[in-house]
Amino acid sequence: MQYAGFEVTTNDRGVSELIFNNPDKRNCMSKQFWHDLPRAVSELSAAGKTRVLVIHSQGKHFTSGMDLNNFASLNTDGLNPEKGRMGDHFMHTVAILQHTFTALEKARFPVLSAVQGGCFGAGIDMICAADMRYCTEDAFFVVQETNIGMSADVGTLQRIQHCMPSGLAREICYTGRNLTANEAKDAGFVNAVYTDQAAMLDAVMSIAETIASKSPMSVYGCKHNLNYSRDHSVDDSLQYQTLWQAGHWHMDDMAESLGAKFEAREPKYADLNSVEELFK
Repeated sequence: MQYAGFEVTTNDRGVSELIFNNPDKRNCMSKQFWHDLPRAVSELSAAGKTRVLVIHSQGKHFTSGMDLNNFASLNTDGLNPEKGRMGDHFMHTVAILQHTFTALEKARFPVLSAVQGGCFGAGIDMICAADMRYCTEDAFFVVQETNIGMSADVGTLQRIQHCMPSGLAREICYTGRNLTANEAKDAGFVNAVYTDQAAMLDAVMSIAETIASKSPMSVYGCKHNLNYSRDHSVDDSLQYQTLWQAGHWHMDDMAESLGAKFEAREPKYADLNSVEELFK
């Protein structure tokens, strides 16, 4: 498939890579990107063969965020200019943009982001929706929306306080200042900092391979229930876990794990079932 500003590959072990490939424009996010990213991620999730996704990019910077040239003037031809109706139209436009990164959270596999250089604006929205974040020593993170007179509106403000202490999250959102790689590591926003992009990708891909070697049912269950627990009380989450376990108990994977250990070999797990044909 052809996508706007990125490419997707998957190896035979279930590790997929989503690679931003427009370094001449600092990997900015065009209009088409906002349709292509959720489509690509949803297709990978539906197919059931991807066990982990790594997002990284070519060039000096990870991403400059949204291409504001494409959004400077929204096409309102044929729309009723009445204030309430225009407000409703804009609200749904923002909701579509939000869905782009929510697709990363909803995917049936973990998402790892590997950041070098600058990560601006919508790039923060995106990596906050990832499961884990890694970066290089020269990386920095900027809530750029504050610097152009608006509030971030596609996920940063809703997720960043779950990724770092609230005080620091508020500081970088209110000031629009650069968050350095070392600050990000100390705050727990990124898992690790590497000397350069090559070292980072070697390490992150190794982590991805380890995740891909585990039962995809187990890993999906971890992700789904961690996300649920983040947004609900402990009691509600425990009750939900009982329902999840009742519907997703996977004895074959447990038997394969024990058999592989007994036979001193690597376990081999079946992929998740595809849901691509569900509504066709």
